[in-house]
Amino acid sequence: MARVVLVTGVSSPLAAGVAQTLSKEPGLRRVIGADSSPPPSGATGIEYQHVDLHDGSLDRIVAESGAELVLHLGLDTSTGPNREDNLLGTMRVLGAAQRSSTVQRLVVRSSATLDADDAAEVERHTRGLQRRRPDLSVAVLRFANLIGPSVDTPLTRYMDSRVVPTVMGRDPRVQFLHEDDGAEALVRMALSDRTGFFDVSAADAVPLSHCLRRIGGQRLPVPARGLKVLRGVAKHGRIDYASSSAARSVSAGLTASRLDPAPLSRALDWTPSYSSVEAFESYAHSRGGSPRRAGLRPVHVLALARATLGR
Repeated sequence: MARVVLVTGVSSPLAAGVAQTLSKEPGLRRVIGADSSPPPSGATGIEYQHVDLHDGSLDRIVAESGAELVLHLGLDTSTGPNREDNLLGTMRVLGAAQRSSTVQRLVVRSSATLDADDAAEVERHTRGLQRRRPDLSVAVLRFANLIGPSVDTPLTRYMDSRVVPTVMGRDPRVQFLHEDDGAEALVRMALSDRTGFFDVSAADAVPLSHCLRRIGGQRLPVPARGLKVLRGVAKHGRIDYASSSAARSVSAGLTASRLDPAPLSRALDWTPSYSSVEAFESYAHSRGGSPRRAGLRPVHVLALARATLGR
């Protein structure tokens, strides 16, 4: 069993929670949390190390710590507007693992809500590492739409707006993963010897219309080209889901092929505690009477109307 563990992305509640859980595991001597920002206040059992993606700090931390197990959980699409940094972070971790003489196992958090090209790039680089280091034990977990009381993603911000544009005539079904189940899946996979690429999701799905009736604002059906116009007129990301990177996350989360959690269930003899319906309800209940985000302004509604009328 690994004695030294390195967890990236510990500024997020999910990664910090995973690191804390691992720090209590018998036999583990050190849990090092690497990120550009420190873990949330109150996180214990984590030795924080600052990382800059644009220098060699990650290689240095891996080498000096003697990490045997690395969990790359920094693929957080919740707030990062820079998709390039997400990909760069993955390549930095894979490169450090390849050059390390101590790393024996690598667990990578990927996501079904990443843009298809981004997800393919992550998996391509991971498979390349496996070819170069066949002695390295590697597992990749593709998360469904993460949701729960502490989760803030482009999809939750989209649903939480006062006016929510949807594609006319479509009602996609969304698969969710509760944050507690996501953390448990990562811990179980880290402590196992299973390898491969696994979907992590509840088996059921929830219609988007149900989600919006439960917590969303006024639904505004528009043609698909109307959403493109909306993204064009939004300035400086003032509407979260209108920015290009966030829009990709929302689109991928709503249109991703149905995930199959069965292989993960067989590998770990485990299934998520929450169904998609229950996971979403947990998030909706945690909102309580929270005010909705500002969402669309008159200029955006006008642009959508023009797009709908073809003018």
